Amino acid sequence: MQVVFLGTAGTIPTRFRNLSAMVLKRNGRIFLFDAGEGTQIQFIKASLSMHKISDILISHMHGDHIGGIPGILQSLSLLKRTKAMRIFGPKGINEFIKAIIQTMNFELTFPVEVIEVNERIIIDEKEFYVECTHAEHKIEVLAYGFFEKPRPGRFNPEKAKKLGVPKYLWKKIQEGRKVKIKDKVIDPSEILGPERPGRKIVYAVDTRPCENVLSLANEVDLLIHDGMFANELKEKAIEGGHSTVVEAAELAKKAKVKRLVLTHISSRYPDTDLLRSEAQTIFPNTEIAYDLLTINLPVKES
Repeated sequence: MQVVFLGTAGTIPTRFRNLSAMVLKRNGRIFLFDAGEGTQIQFIKASLSMHKISDILISHMHGDHIGGIPGILQSLSLLKRTKAMRIFGPKGINEFIKAIIQTMNFELTFPVEVIEVNERIIIDEKEFYVECTHAEHKIEVLAYGFFEKPRPGRFNPEKAKKLGVPKYLWKKIQEGRKVKIKDKVIDPSEILGPERPGRKIVYAVDTRPCENVLSLANEVDLLIHDGMFANELKEKAIEGGHSTVVEAAELAKKAKVKRLVLTHISSRYPDTDLLRSEAQTIFPNTEIAYDLLTINLPVKES
């Protein structure tokens, strides 16, 4: 699993920061979190294929988070995409997508399902689920959690042989399923090691630190959080519905996350050393995102 930051600017782009967009890559699929203006270009720079986007998850309806959607839909149609796509977002996303299609005068070549969501599990598949909750901004905003489900423990071939399990049944055991040999039922726990935890990521931008995000981010491997301002501009952060890096670090510490990456950085900070220093004083394992930053999250064994 890999996270790629395509845009890390707060509100307006700069020479070095594109508008908000982040990719989560997993098993050949791309989940795109927000799509600010210029996201297509960032896909090219990151050597990513837009054809692999299965789902777009929008945090809120401000232009710096949705301005890239029209171009993505039109380009994929010009490239004759046929595979369906889902777009999740708060109230208003459905009307926005309809307006794009009606006013830009192009024909979609693939089905687009637009889903306005509330606080709930919005995707639930065999190996993972995606949950959203309301965060705290000037308008309705959603934070998203991508959570892998636990995986079965490591397969022990010697135990399988000892119990007389033929090789053609080993895959079922590895998938955590019981098998029957004659009149005997073999439970996977007799052959597999301890269950292995899944990886957990939370994406929460354009938000004040709040209880909903704190709860969603509890003990996650990676928290991606709004860190728009240094602590001296706390009043400005409150006024705009954003967080200072210190506030984000305090939330990460309280939530016992393993790693914090701050994004949605104000254009007033071409040098982010101050932001990093302030945050790391509270939560040492903090970094400031930059465009095309790529984070690999290896499979967890324990």
